Amino acid sequence: MEKQLIYNFVDDDDLLRISDKIKEMEKLTAGEICVSIKEKRKFSEKKKSLRELAEIEFYKLGVANTRDKTGILIFLLLEDRKFYILADSGINEKVNQETWNKIKDEIQRMFQKGEFSNGLLYGVDEVGKILSSHFPIKPDDTNELSNKVALD
Repeated sequence: MEKQLIYNFVDDDDLLRISDKIKEMEKLTAGEICVSIKEKRKFSEKKKSLRELAEIEFYKLGVANTRDKTGILIFLLLEDRKFYILADSGINEKVNQETWNKIKDEIQRMFQKGEFSNGLLYGVDEVGKILSSHFPIKPDDTNELSNKVALD
């Protein structure tokens, strides 16, 4: 199925810039950053909350399988014009929800101004800075997850 809705928000160059930003930030942290953009809910997902959808994607993409439970997902649901930041338990032990809410509010502000790509780049950058302060890169660190934006 051709992705149409997504191209109202970002183009291929934007997706590449976001992937490059993920790669750049992950050079500073043992954490793993994922961005997933879903166009719309499946029929079977109509009754699920945004958090439940983010959790499904979190497991589907393997974010839950990182070595030190230091994966984080920025999940967007275009049809609903909503997004969710979901961090794994290793991160949540050190970073409180208020931190993610501040980032979420700023991303939301950028989205409302039509700065979709810049909002995602900002989000990845801020998440990366926070992860690098709590989970600095380790000598034996490996890139556990793809840096490409997941499109569904």
